[in-house]
Amino acid sequence: MTYGLDTSIVLRLLTGEPRELALRVVNRVMAITHSGGFCSISDLVAVESYFALQHHYKMPKAEALSALAALGAGKGILFSEAAGKVLRTKGLAHANPGFADRLIHAGYRQSGYGMLTCERAAASLDGAEVIKSV
Repeated sequence: MTYGLDTSIVLRLLTGEPRELALRVVNRVMAITHSGGFCSISDLVAVESYFALQHHYKMPKAEALSALAALGAGKGILFSEAAGKVLRTKGLAHANPGFADRLIHAGYRQSGYGMLTCERAAASLDGAEVIKSV
């Protein structure tokens, strides 16, 4: 069976805090994956976790992105195809557009859509159309 993980679960897996709850989370996720099941992390949960790690846990961008990428590299834990691709982007912690904008873009492209934006930095993304102010 596949279970979707919410942000509270992902944060327990990545921070180990609070310890007792994190251990219970790890044990449950391991039980799922060892029995042949999978745990899925939605794009929204990935972005929410990324920002929570920075804001609440004072984790630098590069460390938060590395932690998410490592979690997705584990057995039985799946990000969307788009998130997996974006998390493998070299220099993502300093990229402009950043993780959230690239994930939004990748999700649209995966669906075969172009993307409208007012963010000039997105002009470098395939299929992005930047609408500029006059």
